Formats: sequence, C-alpha cells, structure tokens
Amino acid sequence: MASFGLTSSRFCTKVNSQLIAKSFKVFPIQSTCHLCTVNQPKLVYKFKKTFRYRHFSEQSTWKAWPNVQGDQAQKNRPPAAKPEDPERDDDQKNRDESWKKMKYSLFAVFSTIGIGGGFAAYTLGKPDVDENGQIKEDDFSDLPMFKQFFKRMLHNIEYYNKMIKEPSRDKLLPEPLTHPYIQPPYTLVLEMTDLLVHPEWTYQTGWRFKKRPGVDKFLEQVGPPNFEVVVYTAEQGMTVFPILDSLDPHGYIMFRLVRDATDFIDGHHVKNLDCLNRDLKKVIVVDWNPNSVKLHRNNTFLIPRWRGNDDDTTLVDLAAFLKTIASNDIEDVRDVLIYYGQFENPIEAFRINQRKLLEQMEEREKSEKEKKPSFTQPWSSFSFNKR
Repeated sequence: MASFGLTSSRFCTKVNSQLIAKSFKVFPIQSTCHLCTVNQPKLVYKFKKTFRYRHFSEQSTWKAWPNVQGDQAQKNRPPAAKPEDPERDDDQKNRDESWKKMKYSLFAVFSTIGIGGGFAAYTLGKPDVDENGQIKEDDFSDLPMFKQFFKRMLHNIEYYNKMIKEPSRDKLLPEPLTHPYIQPPYTLVLEMTDLLVHPEWTYQTGWRFKKRPGVDKFLEQVGPPNFEVVVYTAEQGMTVFPILDSLDPHGYIMFRLVRDATDFIDGHHVKNLDCLNRDLKKVIVVDWNPNSVKLHRNNTFLIPRWRGNDDDTTLVDLAAFLKTIASNDIEDVRDVLIYYGQFENPIEAFRINQRKLLEQMEEREKSEKEKKPSFTQPWSSFSFNKR
C-alpha cells in the first residue's frame, strides 16, 4: 500500500485530524521539510487506497502521488497487441500443422526402424530348429542367453555379407571334358549387356534389348570346337536367361554366369576368373568395362561399348581376331592380349596389323613368283640348239 503526507510551513501539521482520522492511519516520522529546511516531525497519513506521500504546504491542496510500483508495472507492461493479420494467422496455423505432421512422421519412421531392427535382431540371433521343432546345438549354445543371440546375430550378418560380396561357389564351371568328349582348347568369356545386346527403354514399350549386328554369325564362328563360350555378366538371372534363350537358339553358348557369380568390390561387380576352374593361359575375356575385369587385366580384350547403332561391324573383326588366335595355336593368350591392351581401340589396331600382314604376304608371293625360274625356257633353248 502506498501513502502520501500532509505538511505545513509551521511544523507541517495543519490538517483536520477528524477528517483524516476517518480515512487515514496517522503516525509521526522525523524528516526534513523541503520548504523550511528544518528537521521537524511530520505526520504521514496512509490512505487506504494506493497513494504515496507527498510534501504539502499551507497553500497546497490535497494531491495524490502516484505509486512507484504501479509506474514500474506500467513500464513493464507489454505493448498493446497489434491488430490481427488473417494471412499471418493462416501461415502460423500451417506451420503448426506441418510441424505436427513432421513429428508424427518422425515418430512413425523411428518406431518402424526400432520394431524392424528388433525383429531382424531376433531373427538373426535365434537358434535353428530341426524338423521336429527341437533347437539345434551350435557353437553358441553354451553361452548365456543374451550373449548367444548377440554372437549368433554377428555370425549370420558376416555370413550374408560374405554371400553378397563373394561368388556363390568356389568353382563356377564344371571340370573340363575328358576323352572321348571334345573339350575346346580356349575359353571365351563374353559380357552380355552392350556387347551382344543393348537395352533400350521407351514409354510405349518399356525395356527392350536390341541385338547387335552380326551376333548370330559371330557366335557361329567362335563356338565349339575352337572356343568354349561363356556369358559372364552382372545382370540378374531372371533377365539374362530369357534373352540368351532367344539370342542363341543353336546353343553355341555353353555356360551362363550371372550376378551371384561375381565379386562385389568397391561398389562394382567384378568377374573373378580364379573361380572359373580353367587354365588362365587359355582364357580370353571380352568386355568394355575395365572395372568389371580389374582382377585379371592380362586376360582381358577391351573393346568399345556398343550404343545401339546399326552400322556397327565390331563383331566381324572380333571373330577374325579370335579365329587368328585359335588357328595359330597360341600357348599363352595373355601375351597377345597384353600387346593389344596398350591400344585405346584394340580392334582398330588388329585391323591395321591384318592389313599390314596381307600386304607382306602379297609382297612375299610376288617376290617368290619373280624368283621362280620359267619351266619353258630350258626346253626352248634345247630345241633351238638341236636345230
């Protein structure tokens, strides 16, 4: 409760005590009058309402001194609210709704991850059971329950990781044929995508595979008995098998290896020739992607990628190159492949070498004809001398 005071020049006490007594509580305090500058007692009257004392003289009238606390509260009072903007209110509501939806979405996502992770951990960590539903004993059965699940889960994760990254089996091809069957002396490993066929996609037809020009003649020329043809690709089996059935109705392709037969290294499916179960001296890999054959570059014959153009003649020259190797009975094909591997386009380099070889053969035949003596010359001279 605030107060105010009444004073006069003569000890500041001229007030109607009866009037004051009705509404004020009076008590004396010692203070200095601001008018007479004399220490004198001053009557301070506390009014029942919220006022504070103020110095008065005889000529002064009753005045109220505002409450300091009320002034401070008035200063601290927040400014009056501005008129509401409907657009701003709508934006705020939209933000609130978006935030609420995002919270619900995050809760749903993390709940799904938690439930799915828990179920996966339980599935990977639980022990196997037999046909009768009895738990099979394994290397972790003697451990405490929690440690059993944890160790078994890590073991299964490592197993699946290895299954994805490594080939599905140690020997991708069966043992070579023995007598009386004929085993081709060389193994030709071909990529399917963008070498034999080219995938194309349109809105009207979806995915289609275009056959490369000359692929039928190529398979006929490089098939048995000169080469054991193997298609080795990173595509899925459900895609590869129907395409090869349509592409090779005569069965020149002896084996088909798909994605599960590759090594997954640094984000690429790599062909591992060590698992082919064949002598690498006799293995030729034809591909366009160096990342797919980076484990065995010496066995690789890289050719340009086919983009689907109809004027392509690469397979004709490739067949001639392979037939040249087979006809010359090359002991280690890696020597030939290393030589052609230094060229950016080995097929073009082979064409140039073939042209040079033909020119040399023609010159040799021509020189031999010139050196060879005529069979009619001795007889003509003999008959002339006889006469």
